[in-house]
Amino acid sequence: MLVFHTQIHLVTFIFIILETVMLLFQLFYYLFRPEDKNRLYYLILLILLLFYNIAGGLFPDPNIPVPIPYQEMIAYGTGFSMASYFPFYFYKAFELKALRWHAFYGVPLFLILPYIIFFVIDYALAGNLDKDLKYGMVAPFLYALVLLWVMFRAIHKQHEVKRNNQEFVEEVAMYLAVSPWATLALFGFIEESQVVEVLFTNTGIVAITCLFIWKSIHKARLEYRDSLVRQMQTASSAEILKQNFERYKLTKMESEIVQLLVQGWTNKEIASTLHISEETVKKHIYNTFKKTDVKNRTSLFHKLQNTRLNTVMGFFL
Repeated sequence: MLVFHTQIHLVTFIFIILETVMLLFQLFYYLFRPEDKNRLYYLILLILLLFYNIAGGLFPDPNIPVPIPYQEMIAYGTGFSMASYFPFYFYKAFELKALRWHAFYGVPLFLILPYIIFFVIDYALAGNLDKDLKYGMVAPFLYALVLLWVMFRAIHKQHEVKRNNQEFVEEVAMYLAVSPWATLALFGFIEESQVVEVLFTNTGIVAITCLFIWKSIHKARLEYRDSLVRQMQTASSAEILKQNFERYKLTKMESEIVQLLVQGWTNKEIASTLHISEETVKKHIYNTFKKTDVKNRTSLFHKLQNTRLNTVMGFFL
């Protein structure tokens, strides 16, 4: 079943909608936290996947005012771009140093170069797509198998060093999600339907993306809860100080000075802010020491911020 009078199958269209929603979520999260570079790398992966599905679904279509050879070049180009990005993604996102050569040199040599030679130059000159599929997919297919092995070894080796089970599970899950792309070249030979190809190449990545989104939501909820706890603790600390100010009968000026001391202000900064002399500040601090029966600031802070004092005070009240 095709949609909107195009070559895009309904299943492909559903994947496009799902991946667009996922992309918007990841983009929003990244804009909220631009320091999260791993999410940026994943954003690029989703964008390439969307391009692949859209181009692979639309092209070739004689009703589109673009020459068929160009449509074929674009369609195969998006597939090669997606496959070419995987080594770089694993190298940067999971810090798999063993993939550096493949990300910067192996991919241009064994994926991008065959695409340019067979699916751009030769196809433009000879116009024989069957021949280009027959010879142009050999090197990429073999290299994809090599990449899968290298990626597996790199993930296993890193796990032996770090022993981070959670990170290892994420890497393995992502590895399994992208593994079907190694056999993408086979679709050019067997000419399977668009539905089979899309299901084969998209299902794993969509599942992993859903897992990442769930983890992001869970993490955001935990951070929000921790933020509320910190706010409550801050409010509680302020209330404790206020109660102890009253208990030890500190004056308004003494209370203000103690609050600034707790925040780490110096005598000079306090004097400048309250428009009094440093000697006056020292005098108020000395009076506070006498009222609370302490000999230094550390003891003063501990005594005024100690929650047990509230309990004792409440008991006697």
